[in-house]
Amino acid sequence: MRTVLKLNSISPKADHLFAEGYEYSDKVENPDGIMLRSFAMHEYPIGSNLLAVARAGAGVNNIPIPAMTEKGIVVFNTPGANANAVKELAVCALLLGSRKIVAGINWVQSLQGQTDVAKLVEKGKGQFVGGEIEGKTLGVLGLGAIGAKVANAASALGMTVLGNDPFISVDNAWMLSRKIKHSKDRDELISKSDYITIHIPLTPDTKNMINKDTIAKMKDGVVIINCSRGELVNNDDIIAAIKSGKVSRYVTDFPNEQLLGIDNIITIPHLGASTPEAEDNCAVMAAEQLADYLENGNIKNSVNFPAVSAPRTAPYRITIAHKNVPNAIATATKHIGDNNINIANMVSASRGDLGYMIIDTDTELTPSIVNDLKSVPEFIRIRILK
Repeated sequence: MRTVLKLNSISPKADHLFAEGYEYSDKVENPDGIMLRSFAMHEYPIGSNLLAVARAGAGVNNIPIPAMTEKGIVVFNTPGANANAVKELAVCALLLGSRKIVAGINWVQSLQGQTDVAKLVEKGKGQFVGGEIEGKTLGVLGLGAIGAKVANAASALGMTVLGNDPFISVDNAWMLSRKIKHSKDRDELISKSDYITIHIPLTPDTKNMINKDTIAKMKDGVVIINCSRGELVNNDDIIAAIKSGKVSRYVTDFPNEQLLGIDNIITIPHLGASTPEAEDNCAVMAAEQLADYLENGNIKNSVNFPAVSAPRTAPYRITIAHKNVPNAIATATKHIGDNNINIANMVSASRGDLGYMIIDTDTELTPSIVNDLKSVPEFIRIRILK
């Protein structure tokens, strides 16, 4: 019986994936796997049985990745599962940033109790005039699952779209409309754009990437949209730019106390992925990846280990998470071959300092062989699957 702990409420759409051969609840102790959304795991005790953590969402800042990696625990996320929901909010943010919709709505609400509201509206609406996005230039920083969708949607709305992503995948490149112009230089993109939308992950290198220096290179009156992570934008610098008029509006899905009550900063209460459809998609994708790993050792969409998958071609399977060092694969195959066990199939891959291999064998590895493999210093975690 495999056990999976829910650290957050997870869409019931995922339940069927753990229906047979699993205990799946929020009361499991020392689980084999964990499903979560926003639960902060940094102080959470890591049980000795834990093999994998699946985040029903893209961001994994709430998971202690280095500690998990050291123990050979695979961490999954669900890139693209909530992409459409975030894309739609980013398109909404484009319109909110272009026209004084929020300020106008708030003003209309303030007219409650007055007579002849219709006349007051016609007289006062001029103060909320805004521009159109058609014909304007949008710069998209990050062309992953979300950024690519935003770029295509903005192009369909008549915008000229520039995109920048030095790490764009082949799949995402294929997703892009031919009308999207690839800008190899980020500074060139931000200097030519009337609107800039951010869709990149938060890392030590990208933290505060929108700051006084980058803002200085932008057009006067630029609109900045942040539906990615709050820390990508320096709050002090964006507030100063708003107050000076350099930035006409900042629309963010990540409010904090510093950003509240400032004209032309529009704060959305982190609604990017807050749709039933997105929550269902993320839950099912996370559960599928977690179950496939627990049952077959396959890895897809891990943030710390390489992607390695293979169909079951033999009765027995061994998986080895290891340090990416010379002769790691040769060491594993030698241990197995020297014991007259035939390897029916093998796949492996590396990613940075880490590697992962799947080996299918015709006969079962004896406990002594497994112990020998576990004694290899470069091998982080070994699993035997039947």
